[in-house]
Amino acid sequence: MLVPGAVTYCLVTLLLTGCAGIPDGVEAVKGFDANRYLGTWYEIARLDHPFERGLTKVRAEYALRDDGGISVMNTGFDRRNNVWKKATGKAHFVEGPDVGRLKVSFFGPFYGGYNILELDRDYSYALVCGPSRKYLWILARRPEMEETVKAALVEKARKLGFDTDRLIFVEHQE
Repeated sequence: MLVPGAVTYCLVTLLLTGCAGIPDGVEAVKGFDANRYLGTWYEIARLDHPFERGLTKVRAEYALRDDGGISVMNTGFDRRNNVWKKATGKAHFVEGPDVGRLKVSFFGPFYGGYNILELDRDYSYALVCGPSRKYLWILARRPEMEETVKAALVEKARKLGFDTDRLIFVEHQE
């Protein structure tokens, strides 16, 4: 017989581990090198979600943590309120440091999936998704991206089942 605390524990564990997942039919890159991924990434495009809604000039900074994880600092400008917004978090590898699959937390024990689906050999652009097809980002080392590269990443995401018609292309200009 299960005691109520055990049931609650199982439900919470299922909820937390499910959120750090990866969509069915999608694979994270292999041969990942975290040291090369560190530094600044600019958001070129994203599927809209509440925690970034209305933000422009969005970028992420990644750095190594003492515990082997990665620190994350996301910033974006809220034009409507004329303020910069910042969120800091931490990430840990799900399958090992050579697979581009991490779980990221900005809120205590709650983690979300961060899955790198495409990464060029120079680590100059990336296609990233969350735990479901509701979350997608195109990132680059610079605030702009060649149209052919952007189009190829959008097409790959479309073929993987993401609703690319809903992509928001992020402004980085004044």
